[in-house]
Amino acid sequence: MTTTPGTKRAATGALIGLALGDALGFPTEFNDVPSILAKCGPWREMELPRPAIVTDDTQMTLALGKGMRTAMDRGLLGPKRMERPVREEFVDWYQSPENNRAPGNTCLKACALLKTPDRPWQDASQIHSKGCGANMRVAPVGLVPGLSDEQRAGAAQLQSALTHGHPTALAASDLTAHAVRLLAEGAEPTGLVGLLRSYAYDNRTRYHERWLGDLWSRAQDPTPEHFIARGWDECLAILDRLQEAVRTVSPETDPCLAVGEGWIAEEAMAAGLLCFLLFVDEPLTALRRGACTSGDSDSIACLAGAFAGAHLGADAWPADWADRIEYRGDLLALGALWDA
Repeated sequence: MTTTPGTKRAATGALIGLALGDALGFPTEFNDVPSILAKCGPWREMELPRPAIVTDDTQMTLALGKGMRTAMDRGLLGPKRMERPVREEFVDWYQSPENNRAPGNTCLKACALLKTPDRPWQDASQIHSKGCGANMRVAPVGLVPGLSDEQRAGAAQLQSALTHGHPTALAASDLTAHAVRLLAEGAEPTGLVGLLRSYAYDNRTRYHERWLGDLWSRAQDPTPEHFIARGWDECLAILDRLQEAVRTVSPETDPCLAVGEGWIAEEAMAAGLLCFLLFVDEPLTALRRGACTSGDSDSIACLAGAFAGAHLGADAWPADWADRIEYRGDLLALGALWDA
């Protein structure tokens, strides 16, 4: 399927796909595969729940997207210009009555600290957390047009670091945004893992001080390069497992058995990618595979949906699913802005 970026509407496709995966995986998140099959029937026939309610994964994606939109309305994207509106959106999410979808402790803890306006964000960051909350929401950074490589990497890592400061959370967020960007721009899925490995090697000791400030000094590392390399090394290790899994894993097998359960950032990225790569031309099957896993099903399916939607565009998703997803209006507004 060959489409030009303008006609395929990659941003709309990725954001709707992310929310659909999230809604499909919400009811199965804390279940093992036998329980999911007992509850939902054959996994390839899983239906989108009615109503199609999402989790904090989509809510925080929208918070990040709105913060990025505000920052870029004010001019060239930089760390100070981005930090404030994104921080405000995260705090608004934290205080919202709709924040009742079993959000992760790291996000709650960090956002409670970010509420104090004069506290440096580095003091709120949970430096030892690499939960998947860092990268389940990062897709907007890969979809916003007109960023340099340095801006995209810095923004992906900064949005992670506001809550999840572990170097692996930073690297996995950067890689996830990079994968979304590559797919939106038409990269071949068969070569994707190789491109991600090259990117990880190229950035292995690059600490984005302009974006992260002295975050690294909160950990026990001797240098900023040592700090960030720990994160990239864990991501490189999971990319090795992913490459092997793409070649050898049966689509009928729970992807979590190959690349981990997805509660942590690098595993969520790999599991979402595996579901996408097993079913490159069957986006709904990719979502269903993500939702029928023993791990963090909503985050895995939401990442699979972001990758599939970035690759195939808005037409990947059937109208009767896309039309009833929660927050549809907000998702479509951001998608239209970035697809324009």
